[in-house]
Amino acid sequence: MPVRTPSEAVELAEVAGIAKSRRPLGRLLAGSALAGAYIALGGTLSLVVGFGFPEITAANPGLQRLLSGLVFPIGLMLVVILGADLFTGNNALLIPPFIKGRLSGMEIIRNWTLVWLGNFAGALAFAYFLVYIPGLTSAPCYSDALASMASAKTGASFGVIFLKGIGANWCVCLAVWLALSGRRLGEKLLACEIPVMAFVALGYEHCVANMFFLPLAMMQGAPLDVATLFVANLLPATLGNIAGGALFVGALQYYLHAQKAVK
Repeated sequence: MPVRTPSEAVELAEVAGIAKSRRPLGRLLAGSALAGAYIALGGTLSLVVGFGFPEITAANPGLQRLLSGLVFPIGLMLVVILGADLFTGNNALLIPPFIKGRLSGMEIIRNWTLVWLGNFAGALAFAYFLVYIPGLTSAPCYSDALASMASAKTGASFGVIFLKGIGANWCVCLAVWLALSGRRLGEKLLACEIPVMAFVALGYEHCVANMFFLPLAMMQGAPLDVATLFVANLLPATLGNIAGGALFVGALQYYLHAQKAVK
């Protein structure tokens, strides 16, 4: 059976957006925490695999990015297949029903806020209990990588992080949209793999991933404080992610492919 058309994907996104916005509070928070943990799992793999061969990757920085990018998408695969709630994915999925008047602006703000907080809780818990306490990234190669990552992610300007946030969630939401087009498990997994691998390899900024990487770096001694974490990275990355997902995917896909736009 062929994959779904772009118009059918828009219709599925509308249904999914409405369902996510009206999920009971307990299920929404549980699904959001799980999504944060899933992304943190992908982040852990990207650290262990991408930075685990320092002798090789030091002279081949593109190889490190490729290795990290290849394994990081497991997080989005779990989110998409198991139906968890990811802030960045919801940035796109709630837009088609909003444009059609089936969701209000307040419903979107409520959903995005609760899911963002739930994602943060899940990512933070995973970082502390399943990475830091067991010592999965305590080796010097990982501690050094986390410290360098924290410096880069909080040392750039607000505008640069914002633009990188657009790039990250453009890729992530394109992956979500491609997964909507797939009918089989393999198609959905491949849809998640390629765009997400691209954003990781290109060094874009994903706020939920950074909810894992930056707190873990702090746990392992990186010179980063909470205020800098939020102001220098999470705020601009979140705003960029909203723009990348809501405008570049949700709104544009609706404009191009909703049934009323193609008649």
